[in-house]
Amino acid sequence: MFEADLPIRNEASMMRSNRVVVITGAAGGVGVPLVQRFAENGDIVVATDVSDGALGKLRGSTDSSADRLITVAADISIEEDSTRLADVVRERAGHVDVLINCAGWFPITNFEDITPEEWQKVIDINLTGTFLITRALLPLIKDREHGRIINFGSGSVFDGTKFQAHYVAAKAGIVGFSRSLAREVGGYGITVNVIAPGLTVTEPVRKNFPPEILEEQRNSRALQRDEVPEDLVGPIFFLASPEAGFISGQTINIDGGKFMT
Repeated sequence: MFEADLPIRNEASMMRSNRVVVITGAAGGVGVPLVQRFAENGDIVVATDVSDGALGKLRGSTDSSADRLITVAADISIEEDSTRLADVVRERAGHVDVLINCAGWFPITNFEDITPEEWQKVIDINLTGTFLITRALLPLIKDREHGRIINFGSGSVFDGTKFQAHYVAAKAGIVGFSRSLAREVGGYGITVNVIAPGLTVTEPVRKNFPPEILEEQRNSRALQRDEVPEDLVGPIFFLASPEAGFISGQTINIDGGKFMT
């Protein structure tokens, strides 16, 4: 049996609904509509975020039964929390079909003002956390022979956004990590891809970014409007589907046509 046969042989068993989908950063501005989309599809969603209070609000806003929406408070940058999350998933769901590494943190800091502590925290959340969660959950994905891993990159890696050297470095690392991982796990029928959003107007962005920056972003796009979390849901849902079974190791821009690579 050739390794290339694996995705074709097993794609039929990856149903459009009733999958087990793990989403990190699930209570954030992008995570919430992702959880809702997969829950509406009939999937079992394991939603994790650092705040149990925010996860409580997520549970209240999502129309899904308790056995189909599993929430776990965890700090993905801590190995013990990642291991604990994997234990919960193993106990409650038994396997993982889709992993979406959505959690992130993007402070705006002049390079000369970045402390080693802030640098490390940004790397830990945006890059090391993706590694830790993926490593912890991979044994639960491998046996499915049709798994999907979708990592969040950033359009900032294409233009080297100023005042975010640590964040841009971490997101560039996500691209390299995902390409290497795609090579290693392809024999199991697992795809690994990166989405690279533009500046997405979540509530924290609206509060913390000057209006002129949002206007600049709009004007730099082919589609001259704000990018909103819902713009990411459809492409991610596609990458998680059987239809995307022959796409792997790719970085997909979702930025309204700002960067055309």
